[in-house]
Amino acid sequence: MKTFSTMDDLDFGGKTTLVRVDFNSPLDPNTKRIQDDSRIRAHVPTIKELSEKGARVVVLAHQGRPGDPDFSTLEEHAKILSGILARITVRYVNDVFGEKAQNAIRQLKRGEVLVLENVRVFPGETDKKTVEEHAKSELVTKLAPLAQVFVNDAFAAAHRAHASTVGFTPVLPTVAGRLMEKELDALERATKTTAKPCVYVLGGAKADDAEKISDYVLGQGIADQVITGGVIANLFLQAAGRDLGAKNRDYLRAKELEQYVPQIKEILKKYGGRVVLPDDLAVEVGGKRREIDVSMLPTDSPIFDIGSKSIAKYSDTIGKAKTIVLNGPMGVYENDEFLPGTKRVFEAIARSKAFSIAGGGHTVAALEKLGLVQGISYVSSGGGALMEYLSGKKLPAVEALQKARKP
Repeated sequence: MKTFSTMDDLDFGGKTTLVRVDFNSPLDPNTKRIQDDSRIRAHVPTIKELSEKGARVVVLAHQGRPGDPDFSTLEEHAKILSGILARITVRYVNDVFGEKAQNAIRQLKRGEVLVLENVRVFPGETDKKTVEEHAKSELVTKLAPLAQVFVNDAFAAAHRAHASTVGFTPVLPTVAGRLMEKELDALERATKTTAKPCVYVLGGAKADDAEKISDYVLGQGIADQVITGGVIANLFLQAAGRDLGAKNRDYLRAKELEQYVPQIKEILKKYGGRVVLPDDLAVEVGGKRREIDVSMLPTDSPIFDIGSKSIAKYSDTIGKAKTIVLNGPMGVYENDEFLPGTKRVFEAIARSKAFSIAGGGHTVAALEKLGLVQGISYVSSGGGALMEYLSGKKLPAVEALQKARKP
């Protein structure tokens, strides 16, 4: 049973509808042009449905942070959205809640879409405030009187208690957009109504996330096993007492990852065999792949992938799973010499009959490179929000959605 209202609970005909989306896209550092429009495309079903139901659709979104290289207007985002929606009128106004924005909202016709300027132009957007305090912000007090509904579709920004993600929920009837609804349904299936055995595959280099997720999902009985790859596996091996060699130790130190070793030692102590570590590794020697058994550590060469024995062991465990959560590659997948671990483990997940959910920038990039996206049951749009959810943290925007005014 859903703990929040959805777009099925409301008649949008003729209603001015504020929609918070996450259009935050990678920009070319030189041209500032959008390099990948997948974040925009992810919200098209919500925006299209609202338009077709006769709503006057007002889009709120952000791009980067003030002072960062990827901070920009949303003019190009609006053009891309217009190209995708084709027959639906999409306008853009370089104002968030001032007179220009207000006039543009008032002039909207049924079915039309208006993209407002980057909400982070407003300094109060990211203030650390409560939901009630954000509801009194200039953004909300200027825009809410012009609208009848608030739709939150921005799961990827749900871990942020910002004015545009939580401030409208006390003052406008609030529902989840289609993307938000799909994300929360998939995560519910992966963490609460989980078919067993459940396996979490954690790779990449985000040690803080991996440590917290491992402790939470093993401690709560959500996951039966956690499989490790990438830098995460190296860190877990070090915590298990393996000497990785000077080069690999120096790398972990330089990235400030050794600080997590004490917590990981505790996880290994508490959950023992439920954390699956590599049996062998692939190192770089003269630009080429060479596989070594873990018993052969330490090594003078950098560790860039898991080895063949580990791939087989991981694939076997994945093949028996009923639920799989994937975050992070098994190695330096960008280099073909060290792609095998990621390729074969991800292929095992894609072949599996289990319900699988994957998320994180490098995870999705690797799945796309390997042409395996279609083999995953659900690919999450969230990065930080996904990690916080999987770590057992409450997401402020989801909590606000659940407590919001009902339609």
